Amino acid sequence: MTLQPILIDGAWEQARAVDGSFYAMNPATKAALPFEYPVLGLADVERMIGAAQQAVTELRAISPEQIAQFLETFADNIEARKDELVEMAQQETALGKEPRLGSVELPRTSNQLRQAATAARDRSWCMATIDTASNIRAKFGPLGGPVVVFGPNNFPYAFNSAAGGDFAAAIAAGNPVIAKANTSHPQTTKLLAEAAFDAVQATGMPKAMVQLLYRTKPDVGLKLVSHPQIGATGFTGSKNAGLKLKAAADAGGKPIYLEMSSVNPIFVLPGVLAERSQALAEELVASCTLGTGQFCTNPGVVVLMDDAASQEFTQKLAEIMAAKPNGTLLGAGGPDGIAHALKVWQEHGAELVVGGKPVDGPGYSFSNTLMRVSGADFLANPEALQEEAFGVATLLIFAESAEQMRQIAGSIEGQLTGCLYTNSQGLDDEMYDLIEPVLRQRVGRLLNDKMPTGVAVVPSMNHGGPYPATGHPGFTAVGIPASMLRFAALHCYDNVRPHRLPAELQDKNPTGSMWRLIDQVWTQGDV
Repeated sequence: MTLQPILIDGAWEQARAVDGSFYAMNPATKAALPFEYPVLGLADVERMIGAAQQAVTELRAISPEQIAQFLETFADNIEARKDELVEMAQQETALGKEPRLGSVELPRTSNQLRQAATAARDRSWCMATIDTASNIRAKFGPLGGPVVVFGPNNFPYAFNSAAGGDFAAAIAAGNPVIAKANTSHPQTTKLLAEAAFDAVQATGMPKAMVQLLYRTKPDVGLKLVSHPQIGATGFTGSKNAGLKLKAAADAGGKPIYLEMSSVNPIFVLPGVLAERSQALAEELVASCTLGTGQFCTNPGVVVLMDDAASQEFTQKLAEIMAAKPNGTLLGAGGPDGIAHALKVWQEHGAELVVGGKPVDGPGYSFSNTLMRVSGADFLANPEALQEEAFGVATLLIFAESAEQMRQIAGSIEGQLTGCLYTNSQGLDDEMYDLIEPVLRQRVGRLLNDKMPTGVAVVPSMNHGGPYPATGHPGFTAVGIPASMLRFAALHCYDNVRPHRLPAELQDKNPTGSMWRLIDQVWTQGDV
């Protein structure tokens, strides 16, 4: 069978340097899907980088308005191909067509692109700063090299390398993108890349603005992220793969922004159980089982006081969890990964409450699982007991006292999120005040009385956190315009003649509405 074409330098063509091939699998049937994809060799990767560098040069003549038009046209193209995209993503991921793919994730993706278009057009994101006394002016601008995007397996649209949040942020900041498809959903990514390339042609963007490869051998991937002409890399995936890419990028002096591992601790304080134990149990199980637990914001750790109310709460959790149907995991590695994590937990003092076994059937599945461990055992082995189980597997930690809860919060690794559930009448406020200052330093997003699995696509969102949740605590993968700053460089102009300055730094405000910091005052006015 003919291999699926790659998108390279403005054309869909057969790879010239092929280093193997692969098929995607249908997780619900364990059957191979019909399309075969090339594993790309270094020569074609080098060609992509060279073409992208030419696009970098061409982008100097492209206006923010044209970039915005591209992003909006791409969003329109995605919506026009909705049925085809939903059908293919469902085959490759086993995620539900409705509401998950068609009514939730696909609209989120087109919305992200339109938000990025608005930011590109508005230009305030570049933080133009003008100091008239010294005649030094600065703003954020493109990196001067293409951005490589590695997408994860669990969000085939919203985090897709050819359409998702990293893609949108990189493009809006003025960079071309080399998209590395996730091998779990390569055809979905190809369809998105087709829609993107149609938008490239319709809006007159550089022909290599968007390029697509499906897989490389590990050594080629390491060379890609560390290549002298690469501007930066965005990666969402496993800690193991992310750290290898980071080591290579760091050695090459190249920025890389990682989203890797998070168990998203939830602290359930005593007063809330007295107030609404049943409702909270149902809410927690719904969050744990959403997407078969395959969300980076899935609650993997729950901390409770070791008392009668918590034991009763645990029984409710177990009953609800056991009654929930077992979902389909995204691939063959899912059951093995969960089993490995559970084994590590058990080796360090955890005991099984419910579940704990792979599920026989036509697809990849694992039973909904709860385990428990004492606060003392957790504090003795915090790293091992935070091993991520990417699926419906949650560890309950039973603390002896409020002080031990605080110590547990201090032993939590860097996370995307952390949450405290408390009594609505303030009965838990003293304990909250003890724990929150410690937990605050361990998480990117702190929640109260709300499960972490919803990630709102709004400017104030932080979808980041301290290591190992990400590679850098100062950046977010969701939330435009903040997410754009990962793919931007600070450009400074010292005593440059007025007509040679970028429009954003000239005396006259180029849009009339763009916010600029002029002599330490934020204003929309002219100099």
